[in-house]
Amino acid sequence: MTFLIAIAAISGAYQIFAIFACVLRSRQKFEGRPNLPVSILKPIRGVDSGFREAIASHANLPGEYELLCGVRSLDDPAVAVVREFPRARVIECRTKKPNGKAGVLIDLAAQARYSILVINDADIRVPFDYLAQVTAPLQDPSIGLVTCLYRACGDTFAARFEGLGISTDFAPSTLVARMAGVDEFALGSTMAIRRADLDRIGGFAAVADYLADDYQLGHRIHSLGLKCVLSDLIVDTHLSGGWRDVWRHQVRWARTIRVSKFAGFLGLPLTFATLWAILCAAAGEWRIAAAVLGARMLMAIESGWFVMQSRDALKLWWAVPLRDLFAAAVWAAALFGNSVIWRGERIRLDRKGRIAAPPDPKCAG
Repeated sequence: MTFLIAIAAISGAYQIFAIFACVLRSRQKFEGRPNLPVSILKPIRGVDSGFREAIASHANLPGEYELLCGVRSLDDPAVAVVREFPRARVIECRTKKPNGKAGVLIDLAAQARYSILVINDADIRVPFDYLAQVTAPLQDPSIGLVTCLYRACGDTFAARFEGLGISTDFAPSTLVARMAGVDEFALGSTMAIRRADLDRIGGFAAVADYLADDYQLGHRIHSLGLKCVLSDLIVDTHLSGGWRDVWRHQVRWARTIRVSKFAGFLGLPLTFATLWAILCAAAGEWRIAAAVLGARMLMAIESGWFVMQSRDALKLWWAVPLRDLFAAAVWAAALFGNSVIWRGERIRLDRKGRIAAPPDPKCAG
């Protein structure tokens, strides 16, 4: 019983710490620099829900920039959408790497004209002042990479449920990590870097063997003695699919964390406030259960609404405990296994998070 109460207390303390991290975020401000020439590198594949809106949001930004969209084949249906926007340039990318996205980025970087590179995922939708906001911190020579939190909206209830976790669990955990001094990672929602620093770590080829290319890029930039910081800006992404898709997404992300930062993965259960509250209630410790769950719900609202400004954080507040239990199940599933489903393909990972080569069919049998 003492052990259970101690774990519940730690989980409750984490919620309070996360609330503090959310409050402190509002104090971080970077001055904009709207005319910095930028090359936007955007690997794309297929036309997912919200893709056209994502490209449109990049097509009329202020300042001097180029928008390079990389595809594996000009037959990709995304090409027709991109060509609706004169500012966007389609580039057929032929470099093959275990991580196909990194292969596309290698070719896009080779075509880029400017010394500042901004990389983001295909479905990311950005506001009008995006470039000024994400490049402003790079005025500080001690900063080597700028990344962004992202807010998700979904087409289905399952997708909205997944987005709820991003706003009320993933985002505050990111803020807590930053406040605790852990700043060696980046998010695929945005990575703004200097080309010179990218070259110093060996370019995108240095991360092309890893599934978590964004984390590896941040880790290597950090190893140069440079800081990775969060922009003031929050970008948007679009989620779709049913419960099976959500489960696969979440297990993939959790296994990626496990192989990228194992100690952090093992510590995640300490944040599962709803789980510990239920166990305390089952043991008759109702006051502790109520306190821990109350702290969790307060943190979810602080992060989901006041920081992330997600409407679903208010509309689906009642689903936060259910989503927490879902997260605990995902963690348990991710604890074992060395493969993930990515864009319909099963990918095997080694213990360091590298993508294992598929078996040679000539050796089969």
